[in-house]
Amino acid sequence: MSEQAIIAGGCFWCTEAVFRDVVGVSEVESGYIGGTVPDPTYKQVCGGDTGHAEAIRVTFDPDVITLPEIFDVFLGTHDPTQLNRQGDDVGTQYRSAIFPLDDRQRAEAEAAIDRWNAEHHANAVTTIEKASAWYPAEDYHQEYWEGEGQRNRYCLAVIPPKLMKLRKSFQDKVKTA
Repeated sequence: MSEQAIIAGGCFWCTEAVFRDVVGVSEVESGYIGGTVPDPTYKQVCGGDTGHAEAIRVTFDPDVITLPEIFDVFLGTHDPTQLNRQGDDVGTQYRSAIFPLDDRQRAEAEAAIDRWNAEHHANAVTTIEKASAWYPAEDYHQEYWEGEGQRNRYCLAVIPPKLMKLRKSFQDKVKTA
């Protein structure tokens, strides 16, 4: 039986690329969550006025990778100390956030942030927000790294270092060819 988690760690292209390489993950969908405008467009979300975060919805097999491990990979492959930004992407749409789908996920999110803070002697600004309506991003955003992203200068600068963090820090969680 599969489980889902919704996380936001900056640009969804980058977060999606990382989680497509994680064992036990069967699907990663880019989308928008946490805002006030129904069915927002990419342009609206990028404008920063809708309240949405660029996020991913990860479907995974908890017998292969646990929810705490999903959260650990998430916190370990972006900078959770950056408030409303990741690199050159600035605004609340790029916030670090976890959107738990139930009380158990909320408790696991809190534990993961506490664990990360203790291990790194730092304070993550990752928020834990009530899961609201999920809006899938437009089709051209899905599986972006596998297609257009490998010709996009921004993606070429940002995604490979994230994938290297995944391979270095979570070797046992990386899919093999």
